[in-house]
Amino acid sequence: MRRSSIQWNQQPDNLFGGPVMDSPPEDTVLQRFERDVLPLLDQLYRAARRYTGSVADAEDLVQETMVKAYGGFHRFEDGTNVRAWLLRIMTNTWIKSYRRAQCRPEEVLSEDITDAQLAGHGRHSSTGLPSAELAALEALGDDEVRDALGRLREDQRLVVYYADVEGLRYKEIALILDIPVGTVMSRLHRGRRALRSLLVDVATARGYLRDAAAA
Repeated sequence: MRRSSIQWNQQPDNLFGGPVMDSPPEDTVLQRFERDVLPLLDQLYRAARRYTGSVADAEDLVQETMVKAYGGFHRFEDGTNVRAWLLRIMTNTWIKSYRRAQCRPEEVLSEDITDAQLAGHGRHSSTGLPSAELAALEALGDDEVRDALGRLREDQRLVVYYADVEGLRYKEIALILDIPVGTVMSRLHRGRRALRSLLVDVATARGYLRDAAAA
């Protein structure tokens, strides 16, 4: 994956070629930023790619996210979940700057998501899945899972994506989407149930469910 050309770790040498002894406060912020944020670049690019559907737009989104994150990093408290904080910045940036320009943004988050990543969605459902249904869903291909995910309502799809693909906790998702934890839980429940229903329909049409039930 092509990486941003921004170099966050470039430090000027002093006039005598030795180390800078008295660093200003900004250097401390930069060092913390390098330590806490730069290791998450790959995750940010992956999320941005699914948001935008374009490598170039994903790089622009990551770059803009990094600029905003660095600008506000002096207010970031150590011990806070930095990944959730960065994803929230990215989500808000995408909504404001990119979403209106996308022809069909509702399909973006379904790209590159495999059935293996979502295989556990049925097991998380409060209603559970009969073993025959679970076997049938696991027989579906990636394209069928992506298509079903893309048909979910956007608010449900975002929560399912963050919970079942990125593996975030309820509180982290609530922080990213700026909604109450209870809303995350209800959307996730409805989204998983809707996704299961869509996949069961596909599995039945493909003959997987009938075959699994007969086994």
